[in-house]
Amino acid sequence: LGTLVHPVRVTSAIMQNDEGKNVDLYMPRKCSATNAIIAAKDHASVQINVAAVDPATGRATGEYYTYALSGAVRSMGEADDSLNRLAQTDGLISKVFEYSQ
Repeated sequence: LGTLVHPVRVTSAIMQNDEGKNVDLYMPRKCSATNAIIAAKDHASVQINVAAVDPATGRATGEYYTYALSGAVRSMGEADDSLNRLAQTDGLISKVFEYSQ
């Protein structure tokens, strides 16, 4: 005996939040050092939050700077130099080293 198969109507799923706005399920990150897209399967990548500090009191203000580093940058041993360069550009540290632009 054959199996009776009913046609199934497939509708595309639309991700919406509580307000009814369309949102995507996955938003890829970009490496802060190289500006390359970090793949979902890049398990060597890291995302680092650096707290902003009030210069008068020395306490964290609750804000932070987010840096994403890909696994390729980390495997080349360039993560520390890249993080120093990015933090210096954002004004978090001063004159760690001079770099050519």
